[in-house]
Amino acid sequence: MLSQAFFSFENFLDLATIIELKRLQKQVTYFLYSTVILKKGKILDASYSYYDYTKSIERIDNILNNSDSNYDKHTGIPSKDSLTYNNGFYVDVTVLFVDIRGSKELSSRHTRPVLAKIYRAYISEVITVMKGNTCINEIYIEGDGLWAVFNTTTKDDVNSVFNTAFTIASLIDILNVKLSKKKYSTLKVGIGIDDGESLYIKAGYKGSGIQEVVWIGKVVGQTAALCSHGNNTINDREIMVSSQVYSSLSEHNKSLLVENISRNCYHGNVIRTDMNEWVKTNT
Repeated sequence: MLSQAFFSFENFLDLATIIELKRLQKQVTYFLYSTVILKKGKILDASYSYYDYTKSIERIDNILNNSDSNYDKHTGIPSKDSLTYNNGFYVDVTVLFVDIRGSKELSSRHTRPVLAKIYRAYISEVITVMKGNTCINEIYIEGDGLWAVFNTTTKDDVNSVFNTAFTIASLIDILNVKLSKKKYSTLKVGIGIDDGESLYIKAGYKGSGIQEVVWIGKVVGQTAALCSHGNNTINDREIMVSSQVYSSLSEHNKSLLVENISRNCYHGNVIRTDMNEWVKTNT
C-alpha cells in the first residue's frame, strides 16, 4: 500500500514550471496533458500514439453501454487488481488536502532554484507524513497542494487521519524555522479533511498503458473546499474538518476544534506537542 504513494523528485525537469502548470488545473482531481500524466504524486511519461477518432467513438460506446450494475458498494478500498476498465466500487474513504496560502507571492519573491528547494522540502516531507499513516492508499500532487485518500473503515481510522493533519501542521512549523534561518519566505497552509462515499474506478482503456485510479464524488471536492478555507482569513484556523469527520473524532480530538459557522465545519490550530517543543527550542 505504501508503495502506491511513492514520490520521486527525479521526475522534475523544471519544478517551478510544472508547479505553475498544475496550478492552472487546481480544481481537477486528475490531469492529462499532452506530454505528462500527473497521478498519485508522481509524473509518468506519456508516449506518443496516433489518434484515430473512430476508435474514440468505439471506446465511448463501449463505456456508455456498460451496465450500471458493474458499480458495487464495497467496505474498505478493494485491491487495484479488482478494477477493470468496465467496473468500479463505491467506497467510504477519508480525504485530506493540504495547500499553500499565498503561493503567487512566494513565487515572486524567490529565484527558481530557491523556489525548487522550498517546494522539494515541503512536498517530500508532507508526503512522508501521509505515508506514516497505515490507512494511506493514494497520494496526489495538485498544484502546490497535496491530497491523499485514506482507507478508513472505523472511527479510530478517521482519528488517525486527523492526527496526520496536525502532524503536517507541526511539520510546517518546523520547516518555517529552517526557512527563516535561510531568510526564505515561510509557508502558511490550509488543511481540510472530509469523509464520505466515493466511486473508485480505473482510468484509461485497454492497451493505453494508463492504469491509474480516479476518485469520483463529492467528498474530494468538499475536502478541497475545506482546505481552501484553512488560514484563508483571520477568522479561519489552519485545520478544517467536516461535520462528518467531527462526529467520528474522540472527545479529546473534538475538544481541539471549535465550530466555524460561516464555513459550516469545525476548525482549529492544532499542533503535536513533541514537534512544537523542537520549534520553541530552535526558534
